[in-house]
Amino acid sequence: MWILAGLTVLLMSLPFLVEGFGWTALFGLVPLLCMERIATEQGIRRFWLWHYGTFVVWNAVTTWWIWNATPGGAIFAILANSFQMSLIFGVFRWSRKRLGGALPYIFLAAMWIAWERFYLVSAEISWPWLVFGNAFAGTTPLIQWYEYTGSLGGSLWVWTVNLAVFGIMVTLSDGRWHRFWPLGRVSALAATVLALFGPMALSLALLNREEPQGESIDVVIAQPNFDPYAKFGGLSRDRQNAILLDLFRRGLKSFGAGAGIDRSPGSSPAGARPVLLVAPETFTPDVITNDVPSGRTFNRFRSFLLDYPASAILFGASSHTYIESPSKPSHTARPAGPGRWRESHNSALICDAAGNYDIYHKSKLVVGTELTPYPAIFCPIDDLLGGVMGRCVGQEEPSNLRFCAVSGDTVSVAPVICYESVYGEYCTGYVRKGASVLAIITNDAWWGNTAGHRQHLNYARLRAIETRRDIIRCANTGISAFIDCKGNILERTPWWESAILTGSVPTRARLTGFVRWGDIPGRISVLVFLLLGAAALFRRRK
Repeated sequence: MWILAGLTVLLMSLPFLVEGFGWTALFGLVPLLCMERIATEQGIRRFWLWHYGTFVVWNAVTTWWIWNATPGGAIFAILANSFQMSLIFGVFRWSRKRLGGALPYIFLAAMWIAWERFYLVSAEISWPWLVFGNAFAGTTPLIQWYEYTGSLGGSLWVWTVNLAVFGIMVTLSDGRWHRFWPLGRVSALAATVLALFGPMALSLALLNREEPQGESIDVVIAQPNFDPYAKFGGLSRDRQNAILLDLFRRGLKSFGAGAGIDRSPGSSPAGARPVLLVAPETFTPDVITNDVPSGRTFNRFRSFLLDYPASAILFGASSHTYIESPSKPSHTARPAGPGRWRESHNSALICDAAGNYDIYHKSKLVVGTELTPYPAIFCPIDDLLGGVMGRCVGQEEPSNLRFCAVSGDTVSVAPVICYESVYGEYCTGYVRKGASVLAIITNDAWWGNTAGHRQHLNYARLRAIETRRDIIRCANTGISAFIDCKGNILERTPWWESAILTGSVPTRARLTGFVRWGDIPGRISVLVFLLLGAAALFRRRK
């Protein structure tokens, strides 16, 4: 039992810790299923301690780095996530007493994927970091078909192969294999081989397919490398702005002397070559949504752009909205003086030399640091504790920021802020609204130089495949990168170094099946889970 538990932890952890090991997840659940079979046959009591302990160790090995940002949050995330996994496994064991044959195992797979979909779509408190489909984030040549299924298609692949292999092992162990007709044995083996290698073959075919593209936009990514624990109290705002703008200025030079201004003598400003300048998440805290043009950083950026009138700056901000009201206007509002209240946001803005701007407020917020869940209940409690939880207010749905390309056409850029890049179906909303490029801005240094920021980078590769959009990724301390529409990292910065990336990013317009239809594997799994759950509930115990 100890060996089997250790094998499950090892095989399921490798994909999240070492690039190129996504394939181990295709066999990682077999030891766990063997544990459950042994426990059932031997009548081992309190088996829930075994599977809960296995899930706790797996969660801790793969996501221990949360501790560096919040020890309490790490303990809660590891124990609570493991408890939900263990609860699913416990319901599966109960279903084995009411359903026969392979049905309990199909019920287990459907229930697990339905739970992952709930995390990704509906849950107020969600932590979908360890969705099984994310195991292939470092092995993207194997999962190009995510453009049809999304990451839950990967979860379905994991369960299908694991259950197929386990099923053959059980029939061999029970001596039933030799009682099968020859055609039955061949069919079982062929189905297992097809389940294992079929998606790989499809992926290789898609990998070699040419993707149509439109015009390209020139991009400068600036990685200022500010310590996130000191950036709001260490360097002054003017100094931070100066460091970032110096990086932009150096990046613009790599495109030539006329970058962002005008490359042809005597031409009008309309003929200038635009460059999109990208800064990381929460770069500045001085944006007031009621009066954006009055902001100190906004005006410094606009002044800088007067020298590069064809360029625009996309940057992150901790923004605020002030509301005049005699009474509290919402559960999340904080007092800002007599009859005045303040709402907070994690925002992305784009501005140009003329002072035009667009703004987007992050919707998928991190519980605790950004979001107080169920605010009607927990905000009054948080007030009694002194207001220790974040209360950011996001948008109801995604929206894009606009950038004027060299042709004069407007390019829609998706402003994906940090944690939002983990939510595949949410990111398709940007594309359905016309985004031809994804720009992910983030600040991953809270966790230190651990697996956390590398996992987060790889999850962006999944979004590129699902939407077939190239990605501009700007991180405060690394890793910033250009990622193509097949999930390949074309260029990347080092960790914890000030750096610049420059390049041309193609725009794309094709809508993938996942963008058009959404999460089909997740929806089907919910239906199967409900049907088999009802069958188990109303069926007599065997």
